[in-house]
Amino acid sequence: MDRLIRCITKDGAIMASAVDSTNIVYTAQKIHQLTPAATAALGRLLTASSMMGAQLKQEGASLTLKVSGDGPIGSMVAVAYSSGCCKGYAVNPHAQAENYPNGKLNVAGVVGKNGILYVMRDYGAGEPYMGQIPLASGEIAEDITSYYAASEQIPTVCALGVLCDKSEGEALLSGGLLIQLLPAAGEEAVARLEKNISLLEPVTTMLAKGLSIEEMAGKALEGFEWEILEERKVAYVCDCSKERVVRAVTSLPNDEILSLADERGFAEAGCQFCNRKYRISKEELLRIVEEKSKKDGEKC
Repeated sequence: MDRLIRCITKDGAIMASAVDSTNIVYTAQKIHQLTPAATAALGRLLTASSMMGAQLKQEGASLTLKVSGDGPIGSMVAVAYSSGCCKGYAVNPHAQAENYPNGKLNVAGVVGKNGILYVMRDYGAGEPYMGQIPLASGEIAEDITSYYAASEQIPTVCALGVLCDKSEGEALLSGGLLIQLLPAAGEEAVARLEKNISLLEPVTTMLAKGLSIEEMAGKALEGFEWEILEERKVAYVCDCSKERVVRAVTSLPNDEILSLADERGFAEAGCQFCNRKYRISKEELLRIVEEKSKKDGEKC
């Protein structure tokens, strides 16, 4: 499993999160058969969602990030929980774009530079919080930074990275930093943080050098006294189940439920996040309709 930490400076000026999401992104690539460019795009979104989800205080709360750009990958969705575990998918996992001249993967090329970043926080009670902004660059990190500045008025620096093997295209290293100024931050703290950020190496460079997430956070918070608030293990986790599929089917009109079974004698539903397939037999569909009809009769 991967690791995530959340930190705060002792003067209460800065909050920081750091995550090594290597296994999360590798798992996503294998599940969805992502191209290298699509791996980098969805991998960055998953990494960001993990850090943002871990900020949720309510147990069972969730955060959804959706990027809808005009690039060949189509929409991407990442869902994270308050545990920091996450899952995601891309509409076109086989999207490709020519690398930048320096050889780096062209994330904006597959995402597109025109589109919308949607953010939804669901606390399990009441109406979910919804926010959206136009994409700033399609590179994901800049879009997350722009979202916090525009929608939540929180000065934020987001750094995300995914490194893929140049010959095989396999995801090798992934991680991220999310650094936010708190109201207590004074001009001196802001200036020091800006200097640190200007000297910060790319996330994947630091990981490739063997730096831990604590050392990565330390680079960003150089010159500050800081402490770790919490550390947790995070992973790619999908909570789909046949019971959830049955609940979704139950919400349909009875005649539509009975029409779901094909010539093979069952209905099949697939999970977009993990590609699991669930089968509901014709007999089960009939039983669902009977139980619905019974309950409807009891209400009359």
